[in-house]
Amino acid sequence: MEIAMNGKLATSKLTSKSQATIPEKIRKVLGLSPGDSVAFEVDENKRVMIRKASAIDFEFAKALEGTLSEWSSKNDEEAYRDL
Repeated sequence: MEIAMNGKLATSKLTSKSQATIPEKIRKVLGLSPGDSVAFEVDENKRVMIRKASAIDFEFAKALEGTLSEWSSKNDEEAYRDL
């Protein structure tokens, strides 16, 4: 894992499993600790905001869970299980 800090820019390389480490300076700014969840928001210009996920984020996701069944067919599972 390679992490570089240049001014306010922090970078991290993806592993072969598409995982990345959140740099220490970013974890400190967001108040992240091991076991915390993060939320990602993408705007229309493909800029990504990362923040510490809150209880409301989990409640919202749980509320949507039942509406996402259109993506849980046998064909979908077969096509996307290796992602």
